[in-house]
Amino acid sequence: MIWVIGDVDGKKYKEPFSKGIMSRSLNVADIGIERAHDIASDIEAQLVKNNITEISSVDLADVVMNHLESIDPDIALKYNNWRSLRTSNEPLIILIGGASGVGTSSMAFELASRLRLKNLISTDMIREVMRKIVSKELSPVIHKSSFDAHESVRTPSIRIDSVIEGFISHVDVVNVGIEAIIERSAKEGISTIIEGVHIVPGFIREDLMENNNIIMFTLTVDDEDAHRQRFYSRCRQPWVKRSLERYMDNFGSIRKTQRFLVEQAKIHDTRIINNVDINETIEIMVDDILKEFGGVDNVEQES
Repeated sequence: MIWVIGDVDGKKYKEPFSKGIMSRSLNVADIGIERAHDIASDIEAQLVKNNITEISSVDLADVVMNHLESIDPDIALKYNNWRSLRTSNEPLIILIGGASGVGTSSMAFELASRLRLKNLISTDMIREVMRKIVSKELSPVIHKSSFDAHESVRTPSIRIDSVIEGFISHVDVVNVGIEAIIERSAKEGISTIIEGVHIVPGFIREDLMENNNIIMFTLTVDDEDAHRQRFYSRCRQPWVKRSLERYMDNFGSIRKTQRFLVEQAKIHDTRIINNVDINETIEIMVDDILKEFGGVDNVEQES
């Protein structure tokens, strides 16, 4: 058995070398789980051949890097950026926004799996908690959906589209919870993904966006028919409680919120991704994250 020696706050520990864990970490470089497992097996065989029974995590990382360099320098670079991201002094906070039905939940789950992040929060869950705290009489918009919140606006504005006004009011309330989670994640050093329709560029406090490792994505489905079909697929699932009819009745409003989100993303220079192909979307997001936060300048000793 090969033991990997690590260090946490000056205290040594050791754990058995795992091809499964290594292959999952290698797969962040988009080489496929099968190839990743083969590479992990080759590295294990190399260690066995050299009669290595104990190796530090730092030395093991160097062995992996040298092996990847011999296979493909691009893969090695991606892996190195991911490694530096994992050992960053700052937590990584990923925000994924988009109108209802564009796939923010699915993409957040896939991204968390790829980057091995454990904390994934939906703004819908934040909204549900806030509904328990804030009464319907005090804030009627929060007790509606994002696309029909305008129906509860007490004094509609004559200078803004009513759907967008309701959406903004809805987002403003939920945004209090989003900012609290960002602050907590930054303070505790916990990497987190927050996803949902309430992630709107320009709505989160500037000091939070500037002082932490935060990256934001806005997902869209540009083709109207393709967007509509997403709701048919969603409502086919047995756990979905909302009816297809409700989505279709409000589809025009949902498309309005998407246009507003895109406008905000352009104003605030947020990455916009037309979420047509799941794999392509994930690759764009991973590449952006590694380029933004990976690299040798962001590395401390790995433990």
